[in-house]
Amino acid sequence: MYIKCWGSRGSIPVSGPGYLTYGGETTCIEIRSESNDLVIIDAGTGIRNLGNLMAQEGCPSCHLLFTHVHWDHLMGLTAFAPLFTNACRITIPRLPFGGSYIEESLDTLFSPPRFPVPYRDIKKHIRFADFPLDNFTIGGLTFDTIPISHPNGGLGYRIREGNRQFVLLTDNELGLQHEGGASFEDFAAFVQGSDLLLHDAEYTDQEYETRKGWGHSAWPDTLRLALAADVKRLGLIHHNAEHTDDAIDDIVNACREEILQAESPLDCFAVGSDTVMSV
Repeated sequence: MYIKCWGSRGSIPVSGPGYLTYGGETTCIEIRSESNDLVIIDAGTGIRNLGNLMAQEGCPSCHLLFTHVHWDHLMGLTAFAPLFTNACRITIPRLPFGGSYIEESLDTLFSPPRFPVPYRDIKKHIRFADFPLDNFTIGGLTFDTIPISHPNGGLGYRIREGNRQFVLLTDNELGLQHEGGASFEDFAAFVQGSDLLLHDAEYTDQEYETRKGWGHSAWPDTLRLALAADVKRLGLIHHNAEHTDDAIDDIVNACREEILQAESPLDCFAVGSDTVMSV
C-alpha cells in the first residue's frame, strides 16, 4: 500500500521560510493499493497538487472520502483539476454521516457567491454512492471506521491490504470524549498493532490547557495511544498553523525521548506535505 501526504497542516494553510520542511497545505492523503486502486482522504489545500498530478496521468478514476467537512478538509476541492475535466470519474461515498450530508456540503461550497462555476457543471463528474458506515471495500483495500472525538463528528479510517494495516485519525481529541465520539480505549483497540498510525498531534500540553474541547490532541496523548496499542510507526499530523519546522522537530524529539524511556521499538516522525510512506 502506497501512501502519500499532500497536506498535513491543520485549520488553515500557511507559508513562509519557517514552514519549508513540513509545508503548509491542509489535510489530503493519497492511497494506492497494489492493484492501483486510488483513494483520496480529505480535500484540504493539498489536493490541488495531487489533482495536477492526476491530470498528468490522464485523470484516473478515484474514490474521495472525507473524515469530516470542516473547512480545512474541504477548501482545496475548488482547485482540484479532475473536477473540471470529462476524463475523470470521481466516486464520493456518502460518509461520514450518510444521507445527503456530503452532497449538501459540496453544494454549499460551490454555490454563489462563494464560487463562480455552477455546481451543476461540476457534479456531473461525481458519482455519490451509499457505503456501509462501519466496513466496506474499495478494490483491494478494506476500510473499517470509528467515530472520531471532534466537534460535529466524523470518521477515522483503518485501511487493510493483506496483513498490513494503516490508520488515519486526524482531528481527534484524545483528552476529551466528544458527543458521539469513541473513547481512548476504543481508539486503542482500533489501532492495535497497526503498521502505521497517522494521528492528530496539534498541541503541546501547555497549548492544550486553553484549547481543550477544540477537537485536537496534545502530542503526549497521541504518543500514549501509540505506545498502549503497540503501533509500529507513528506519524504526527494536523500540525498547528503556528508551529514552525523547528517547533515540530522539537515535538518529534520529545516523543523520541519518551519512547526511549519506555524502551519501545515505536518509530515516530512528523508527516509533511510530500511525505511518502508504505505498509
